[in-house]
Order: sequence, then C-alpha cells, then structure tokens
Amino acid sequence: MAPHHPEDIRMTASESRPAARTPRRAVAAAARTRQPTEVRRRLIAEAAVPLIAERGYASVGVRDVAAAAGVSVGTVTYHFDSVQEVLSEAMVLHIEAYYAALSEAAKEASGSAEALRLLVDALFTEDTDRHWRMWFDYWNAGDQDPDQGFARGQAERYAAWHDQIRSLAGRGVDEGEFTCDDLDGFTARFAALADGLALQRLRQAPPLTTEDARRHLNRLIETELRLT
Repeated sequence: MAPHHPEDIRMTASESRPAARTPRRAVAAAARTRQPTEVRRRLIAEAAVPLIAERGYASVGVRDVAAAAGVSVGTVTYHFDSVQEVLSEAMVLHIEAYYAALSEAAKEASGSAEALRLLVDALFTEDTDRHWRMWFDYWNAGDQDPDQGFARGQAERYAAWHDQIRSLAGRGVDEGEFTCDDLDGFTARFAALADGLALQRLRQAPPLTTEDARRHLNRLIETELRLT
C-alpha cells in the first residue's frame, strides 16, 4: 500500500516529538560501505523487530525505524514503499527465526512424541509471551491493511506453521509410534488451541500459567495421537 506522505504514514502524536532514544552517530562518508539492496532491506527490517516488541505494530513509524537502523528516512523509503511493508518484513523475519528454532529443537528429539512435547514446551515459556504479543499484533494489522500481498504473507506464515505440526504428527504415524485417524484435523485443532491458549495467557482472563497451557496441549496430543 503506497504511503499517504512521501516520508511516512500512520504518523502518531508521539512521532512529532523528538525520539527518546539517541540516534546513532552518522558514519563518515569515507568509512561507509555500500551494501547490496537486499542486505540493506534486511538490516532495516531487523532493526524494526525490537521496536514492534516494545511499542506494538501500530505505534511504529518510519522515523522510528530509520533511527533504530541508523539510516535516514529517505533510505528507508527508498527501499520500502511504506512503513507497513517494513513492519511486515520485520515480522516475517521474527516469525521465521522463531519457528526455525522450534524446528531445530524438534529434530533433536528421539521420536515424534518427544518432538511434539518439546514443541509444546517451547511454545509456552515466560519468554514466549513477547512472541505471542507480536504474533497477534501482526494478525490484527493484517485486518486493518487492504494490501493483498500482506494478507498472502500472513497466510504463508500460518500454512508453514500448520505444515510443521502435521509433519511431526505424520512422521510419528509413518514410523508406527502412534496412530491418528485425522492428521489434518489434529493439525487444525492443535494450532487453534495453541492460539487460543496464547491469547488467554496474554489477557489472563481467566488466569493461565505456562504450565497449564502446556498441559492442555499435551492432553490434546495424548487424546488424538494414540501411542502404539
């Protein structure tokens, strides 16, 4: 979606005041190294990730991103059409890194049942509250943005998450570790329950501990994936 103004969109009152964080000192022209476009884009997007975590998706503007990345506003708008595009790419980087770590942990398991337990353990810790807050913020932003590319990106992230769950369960069935009559249904219910528990965990209405969240998910696994 094209920005409403050449320098920024979604400007807030707080952005009109000087930034609380001191911007990085400009690098002397002789010391600058010209980076490929894809590298510069990634660096800018990576700089936006902690901003989203600290302030929320809707409260981050292009000036915030530029200051965090140590570049000019013009550099950001040269590489991205809008601040939404920056934040969307930042969220993709965060989500892919998060689920890649989960996948690596599952690969070290001795079997699919252990891999699923490790996955559940990793989904709910005190540290993952930050991830879940960013995840829901990202989905809410998609509802407010008419850009179809943004929606497709979200759908791809969720499809990859479903594939990861189904792959673990399917591997266990193929190896004879457990049986399941409906792998697709199990995958949908696991993902939906994880999302619902995460939202309850963040809202604490009613209160939910990380241990109880894990227990509910493990109960689903035990019920639907019958150990052989």
